[in-house]
Amino acid sequence: MKFRNIIAASGAMLIASAISGCATSTPPANDWQATINQLQKENHALRNSVASAEQRAQIASQASNADEANSSPTNLPPNAKAGECYARVLEPAKYETREEVVTIQAASEKVTSTAPVYKTVEKEIVVKEAWEEVVEVTPAQYEWVEETITVEQASERLEAVPAEYRTEKEKILVTPAYTTWKKGRGPIERIDHATGEIMCLVEVPAVYKTVTKNVLVSPESTRAIAIPAKTQTIKRQVMVKAPVVKRVTHPAETKMVKVKVLDVAAKEIRTVIPAKTKTITQQYKVADSELSWRSVLCETNITGDIVKQLQSALKARDYDPVWIDGVYGAKTSAAVTQYQKDNNMASGGLTFETLDKLGVKYRRAQQSI
Repeated sequence: MKFRNIIAASGAMLIASAISGCATSTPPANDWQATINQLQKENHALRNSVASAEQRAQIASQASNADEANSSPTNLPPNAKAGECYARVLEPAKYETREEVVTIQAASEKVTSTAPVYKTVEKEIVVKEAWEEVVEVTPAQYEWVEETITVEQASERLEAVPAEYRTEKEKILVTPAYTTWKKGRGPIERIDHATGEIMCLVEVPAVYKTVTKNVLVSPESTRAIAIPAKTQTIKRQVMVKAPVVKRVTHPAETKMVKVKVLDVAAKEIRTVIPAKTKTITQQYKVADSELSWRSVLCETNITGDIVKQLQSALKARDYDPVWIDGVYGAKTSAAVTQYQKDNNMASGGLTFETLDKLGVKYRRAQQSI
């Protein structure tokens, strides 16, 4: 339209010039016609030049729009709706808690034994043998001798040998190593709404726990200890010379002696001691953290009343936004981010999930992304 106005003005100026040039001298009719034809040709050429300039400007504008479309991010929120704001937020990694039973002391046996049982019995022993006495000629001659007799038989007893253990430490994985995204810093923080954000992939080391347990080195057993026999020495007469001519027989003399004999032998008793176990809890990662688009509140769809509700809800949960003034500033944003991380929620923007969990009332379009 601007170019067409220029053309019309130029044509008017040319015609006015031609008319004013004729005010002092009147050219012939043929000269008038020639002048008009010349002006028409020049006007037509000027129109063509302006049209070409318009066409070139339109082509350049289309190329600029195409470049701008090509340079914009292709990873944009799907099914986005006018009047709502969206942000890429960090979805926290998901973990699963599992319980594992570990053995801290192996199964073993406890060995005990019963003592042997003895009983006392009476045993008749000869203290003087039967002998014959010579009555008339020469009497018999005797000598006293000592004799050792067993009054308690030899036996054995079982003695328990306790089991031996050693203490070992075992390193058990509690939380495996994983990686997570954190915002980084650089010389250029942000150029526009689509570029300049710096994200760093940080590796978080694994967490281990040391468990102490007893390991059986040698099981409990028994060993036999010999108990020697008990003896008693007695004296008795022994004939060393028989009587001559006439003999008189004298009966043997006996004596009852109490002795101990084994009645019930020692017995080994084995008792099974079950293994000792402990249940430990470990966390396993089932999904990595990732960036995703979420519908958020921003300057387009947030109000001071919503911000005041948000600040009051944060303060009631000990996430102090400093001021309850209806202004979504740095302190309020930091309190929101900390609340999201503590509750394992997506962080990086004021999501509707956060508002719902805090009980903040707001208005939102009927359709959602």
